Amino acid sequence: MSKGITSKNEDYSQWYNDIVIKADLAEHSSVKGCMVIKPYGYSIWEKMQAVLDQKFKDTGHSNAYFPLFIPKSFFSKEAAHVEGFATECAVVTHYRLKNDGNGNIIVDETAKLEEELIVRPTSETIIWNTFKGWVQSYRDLPLLINQWANVVRWEMRTRLFLRTTEFLWQEGHTAHATSQEAVEETERMLDVYADFAENWMALPVVRGKKTANERFAGALDTYCIEALMQDGKALQAGTSHFLGQNFAKAFDVKFTSKEGKIDHVWASSWGVSTRLIGALIMAHSDDAGLVLPPKLAPIQVVIVPIYKSDAALENISNFVDKLMPKLKALGISVKYDDRDTQRPGFKFAEYELKGVPVRVAIGARDMENQTVELARRDTREKQTVSQDGLEIHIAQLLNEIQENIYNKAETFRDEHITEANSYEEFQALLDGKTGFIAAHWDGTTETELKIKEETKATIRCIPLNNKQEEGICIYSGKPSTQRVLFARAY
Repeated sequence: MSKGITSKNEDYSQWYNDIVIKADLAEHSSVKGCMVIKPYGYSIWEKMQAVLDQKFKDTGHSNAYFPLFIPKSFFSKEAAHVEGFATECAVVTHYRLKNDGNGNIIVDETAKLEEELIVRPTSETIIWNTFKGWVQSYRDLPLLINQWANVVRWEMRTRLFLRTTEFLWQEGHTAHATSQEAVEETERMLDVYADFAENWMALPVVRGKKTANERFAGALDTYCIEALMQDGKALQAGTSHFLGQNFAKAFDVKFTSKEGKIDHVWASSWGVSTRLIGALIMAHSDDAGLVLPPKLAPIQVVIVPIYKSDAALENISNFVDKLMPKLKALGISVKYDDRDTQRPGFKFAEYELKGVPVRVAIGARDMENQTVELARRDTREKQTVSQDGLEIHIAQLLNEIQENIYNKAETFRDEHITEANSYEEFQALLDGKTGFIAAHWDGTTETELKIKEETKATIRCIPLNNKQEEGICIYSGKPSTQRVLFARAY
């Protein structure tokens, strides 16, 4: 266990917080509930952004930017939407401060806004008000827009990356000529998120639909990807919403079809946020610190020289100067840490804490033998390998690490999906084994809310392509046609 990191088996919440702070990912801000994302943490977000942004562009989307402030009247146009976000909204009422003459800065009451502004908790309303001017004809459709932005939701209980008052995200907003096209878009973007989670984050996910009670406010259907963390709690890693014509009707966004018919457009919206960094930490890390999948690691390989003389360092550096361009040519990010202010042992611990996938140590004897020592972060195994063809060996090792991290998470997830056939068994699993519980539910919001109230477990999703089977609801005893996934969640 790394010095200063609480064991995850001892106190999972503290373990998580220790890693965020000590791996230099983020820190608490002087603004209550908000965080400062530090350079190392932000570089992970940048890598996520780059991959996702390309995926969005590859599926035909363009980036735009919309105002941070939303007129309050916009929210009242979509009743379910305002009800869903009302308790989390920050409201701007004035636009000026003044000195009261005694050295105190106060709100200038003469500078009250005619209409109060909401600091965006999400952008559907301002975007759909804008879309009204962008869509007149079927020729303007589909309209495929994405925005990278910050949002504010006034949270009472915050946790770095997982739940903060202000956070970073992307939100896609699209308009279509038909319901079918909008549903296809919603499903396509869910698949984009699932692909990113599994193939970049090394995070296995369950694709599913939310229940009516858990849907996004104003959506007809919410699709989601659900992941399992190492403490057996679920985490919603991304959502994609079929909005029907709700927002188009609220903001009167109509188009003329090929046949000359006027109708409201059909919509989707979808988003992921900096919460994904929290998912990375909780799904893969250990008591020594962060474990990063190579595809998202800011530094994939670190090289540490071990030497006693300037001549030995020069010899090692000459080798490294030739190795680094070969690694970079293979798209591998590499750092050569030849600082003389820290000993090798300190550096080893630092990069282990920061989750660098591969560490290369080279000493004078290695140079004589034309070898290096490779240490992999995921298993903490070390091996001595030849300097000849080292860049190819490292590239293959990075692929192995990416795959191993995924397989380990998938095995854990699969071992923690358990069927429950009675309420007693359900409760015992929640408090004992944890994880996803596959159980029959009668399909009513009443039962769903009672189970949540009594156990703090929610229906995470109704898995897509779910197996149909006759059964009885674990709570009410009423007939059921399929199992859904329950879990306690972040």
